[in-house]
Amino acid sequence: MAGNLHVRNLDDDLIAKLKMRAARHGRSAEAEHREILRQALEKESEPSFDELAAQLRRLTAQRKQTPSEVLLREGRDER
Repeated sequence: MAGNLHVRNLDDDLIAKLKMRAARHGRSAEAEHREILRQALEKESEPSFDELAAQLRRLTAQRKQTPSEVLLREGRDER
């Protein structure tokens, strides 16, 4: 099922450029907008879990790590 997307507060210059580009491609401004979004997003790739985990390890490499069993024990002791 197709959804709708509303873009607000666009500069008049940007709208004019979109309409000119659409005319060059023989499309409506709305169809051109869809094509621009499709092209931009198909180049994007979602990182794998392994890539995300490696990135997180790099970001937290210098931080002190507390073993989970210590955290659990502290949580039990607080009750």
